[in-house]
Amino acid sequence: MPLRLSKIAMLLGLAFFAFLVTLNNILDYGSNFAFVQHVLSMDTTFEGNALMGRAITTEWMWHAGYWLIIAGEGLTALLLGFGAVRLAMALRAPAAVFHGAKDWAVLGATTGFLVWFVGFMAIGAEWFLMWQSDIWNGQQPAFRFYITILAVIIFVMQPEPAEH
Repeated sequence: MPLRLSKIAMLLGLAFFAFLVTLNNILDYGSNFAFVQHVLSMDTTFEGNALMGRAITTEWMWHAGYWLIIAGEGLTALLLGFGAVRLAMALRAPAAVFHGAKDWAVLGATTGFLVWFVGFMAIGAEWFLMWQSDIWNGQQPAFRFYITILAVIIFVMQPEPAEH
């Protein structure tokens, strides 16, 4: 039972985190909008880099990109939260049933991975060269987020001990 409760608690922790990130981005829209604007416009990358043709300098596209990020973060929170609820509902069920209830948690972890690894590391850092910016570089926070998500989902997906 403690192992199952731990899995549920960790999923709830991830869901709470993703919820807070989503809420903060909505309530303080301007702060992180500036981040998205500068990353997409590539205006703080190395001077004269050969990849400036990738820059997006259209304001509505900055907003669309930011809302896509917020939607991904919110969806992550919802799926992880629902995943935790599903596991809580199967708390006293046989191991196979509890394990089978992990689908929503996997979807939530996958969504979070897509947001913070694919969105921030692949697209932001590599496509838009965010790594070149001393000011608008979100690689370290994104790394902490997706590594934590991966660690939790690996733990959650471990098979349940055989019942006695």
